[in-house]
Amino acid sequence: MLKPRSAPAVAASLTAAALLLTACGGGSGSDGSKSSSAKTVTKAQFDKAMSTPTTLTFWTWVPDISKEVALFEKKYPAIKVKVVNIGSSTDQYKAMRTSLRAGKGGPDVAQVEYQFLSSFTLTKNLLDLSPYQGIKAMKSEFPAWVWNQISADGAVYAVPQDTAPMGMIYRNDVLAKYGIKTPTTWDEFAAAAKTLHEKNPKAYITNLPGSDPGQFVGLLWQNGANPFGFDGKKTVTIDLESPEVTKVVDYWQKLIQAGEVSTDADFNDQWYKGLSSGKYASWLAAAWGRTFLEGAAKTTSGKWRTTELPQWTAGDHATGNWGGSTDAVMNTTKNPIAAAELARFINVEDEPANMFVTKQQFFPSKSSILNSTEFADAKSTFYGGEKANKTFVDASTHVTTSFGWLPFMDYAYTTFNDTLGKAIADKGDMEAGLKAWQDKLVAYANQQGLTVK
Repeated sequence: MLKPRSAPAVAASLTAAALLLTACGGGSGSDGSKSSSAKTVTKAQFDKAMSTPTTLTFWTWVPDISKEVALFEKKYPAIKVKVVNIGSSTDQYKAMRTSLRAGKGGPDVAQVEYQFLSSFTLTKNLLDLSPYQGIKAMKSEFPAWVWNQISADGAVYAVPQDTAPMGMIYRNDVLAKYGIKTPTTWDEFAAAAKTLHEKNPKAYITNLPGSDPGQFVGLLWQNGANPFGFDGKKTVTIDLESPEVTKVVDYWQKLIQAGEVSTDADFNDQWYKGLSSGKYASWLAAAWGRTFLEGAAKTTSGKWRTTELPQWTAGDHATGNWGGSTDAVMNTTKNPIAAAELARFINVEDEPANMFVTKQQFFPSKSSILNSTEFADAKSTFYGGEKANKTFVDASTHVTTSFGWLPFMDYAYTTFNDTLGKAIADKGDMEAGLKAWQDKLVAYANQQGLTVK
């Protein structure tokens, strides 16, 4: 599973953001193709490349990915893959940008989170995979919203590895103790927050951290907001003052100021204790949260259940996404055919794709796995015997397709922590924090020579 990065980790990536607009062009590949060519690679070219002794360098933070890579090397014995784990995603991005800027020492293939793909397409660092064998055929393998995240204007910039549609994980025992029905709408959620905190002042319906922009952006995504966008050239969209955004901000402002929702920083000892003790009756989580929680709150096994996010309109099933990653090919690779096939093979072929789910506990991006009864109908002891996977499988079919990113999301997430996130943590004026976030992003885009729409 791909867990979100902490605020300190995102802040550390500002050095990488400073390198954002340093472009790096592509070159010719040693397997006979051009790394920026739009011509379709023929079967003869593919067969030649995959039978020519070659070494690829693959940068990833996925633990124990050697098993998936070994399947690729077994299929193509002439190709050897050197797997490099530099550390966190932040560390990897910084190293990637440094190597791309220098024109040497970088990977052929690299893991990249969805929200950071545009920062590498802006600088023309990613290979358009669309001409390569099997890439266009991948489209039918993934939900439409996932495909939209990795493609633009006919180009395909990465292969999906895992996704993170959002849902609500809640303490069934806590709600039952206080006679609270599982909320299905945000109005019911607010009513439950009030009732729970009145009956137990030490308990909260949920926790909304000011230190996790990924979660908050996922909640904006659910409401149909489109705060960010990038045309792939020089124009960005920054719209944090739309009705869809302000509706979400105003909603949480009321709950926080009423003291009915806590604002503790997440992914620390205090937060883990809150999950185990019942301080937080729910977690508005991504799909990876269902397995993460089994380790983080193992003593509470059997007490949790899963359901979709509360809805703004009764009967809807909308949700957002919080996390997930891809494998992309660098435009500097000397072996683009082999590199493209590595990215495709380990994520699309059944055996390695299933291995990511069973070994690394990733939430799958591939539709055939999502729709398999083996995955969707698996019962979980931790979740009281319910089909926890199915909650998020269903959520994956309701993620809004049209959601984009800025080509400087590192900076956007860091400034969230200083503006809107700070207002959340301090229980202050969230609308003022939102405006400050908008202003900082617009100013930064202008400084980078981008056009703001």
